[in-house]
Amino acid sequence: MSANETSERERSAVSADERTWGMVAHLAALAGIVVPFGNVLGPLIIWWARREGSRFVGEQAKEALNFNITMAFAAIACVILMWLLVGVALFAALALYWLVMTIIAAAKASEGIPYRYPFALRLVT
Repeated sequence: MSANETSERERSAVSADERTWGMVAHLAALAGIVVPFGNVLGPLIIWWARREGSRFVGEQAKEALNFNITMAFAAIACVILMWLLVGVALFAALALYWLVMTIIAAAKASEGIPYRYPFALRLVT
């Protein structure tokens, strides 16, 4: 069986509602732009609310939560390094990476494809 056939089977097994909530689980992290720690709270709320109703949504929300916890730790490290002036550049790079990865994950989830971030601590299991 080819990768395309497997991917198509996974997509067809995930309903449109599940794909939407999976996408929202990733995009909920954008709340961090407005609300302090909203990048963690958004996926956490969706994970708590939707993990029992759908395996796909639960996994995507947990993945988004783990990634955003990792990014919060990295942001704290960047703030600490700002006294060396290197933290400013690292923080800018981290913010861009976070935004791009969040959008990619949301796009994949909206297609019904389970997404795992390439770098994330798996703290919530």
